[in-house]
Amino acid sequence: MSSIQVIDRSVSLLDAISQYEEPVSLKILSADTALHPSTAFRILGALMEAGFVEKDSAGHYMLGKKLVRLAGKVRRGIDLREQALDVMEVLRDAIGETVNLTVREGDEVVYIERVTSNRMMRVEQVIGSRAPLHVTAVGKLMLAELGGDFIHAYAGRTGLKAYTLHTVTTEQDLLNLVRQAQAKGFAYDNEEAEEGVGCIGVLIYDNSKNVVAGLSISAPIERRKEEWVKLVKEAGNKISERLGA
Repeated sequence: MSSIQVIDRSVSLLDAISQYEEPVSLKILSADTALHPSTAFRILGALMEAGFVEKDSAGHYMLGKKLVRLAGKVRRGIDLREQALDVMEVLRDAIGETVNLTVREGDEVVYIERVTSNRMMRVEQVIGSRAPLHVTAVGKLMLAELGGDFIHAYAGRTGLKAYTLHTVTTEQDLLNLVRQAQAKGFAYDNEEAEEGVGCIGVLIYDNSKNVVAGLSISAPIERRKEEWVKLVKEAGNKISERLGA
């Protein structure tokens, strides 16, 4: 067996293991990779010695901790915008509206990337611009992740300033809103930051399950469609997967 062939087969076994949430048997891995059981067994043994694969008490195989450590070192160097940009463009093309990438800095979200709609009437956020957490779709989800104590302190610091007639300005209403958003896995901005503008937002996670950013679409409120929620969620999940989540 050539060294290149061994590498190819090793990669196919690692890929096969990664498809399962629970440890998986040699029989299944052999079937998934079309490798003879004795061949798969020998390669898995070598991967175990290297720390890339481990066995549980039942003799089933799972990815090893060494792979996780190595993956973490690679991901630290990943550029968030680079990983997100083509996904954002696909989402923009699917819905025909502006797509935004934001990160949290203190009590605000900061817009770090965008892809704009080709429509004559469109919503555009300037890269580098900021908005308070409580008036944005992504910001609500970030508040939910930060918890009740943070929200209480945030309400005290900011006074939950109103930017439109639709802005939520009481702590209890904000708590209710962020909890509902967290349960659904997405949030709306219903003209809370700007009259006539509606947004849908989701969170982006890294390999440690930490929130690293938010993805949102911005559109005139009358054009926003409920069926976009699924597309925004799928795009957010894809970016998260690229970051190791």
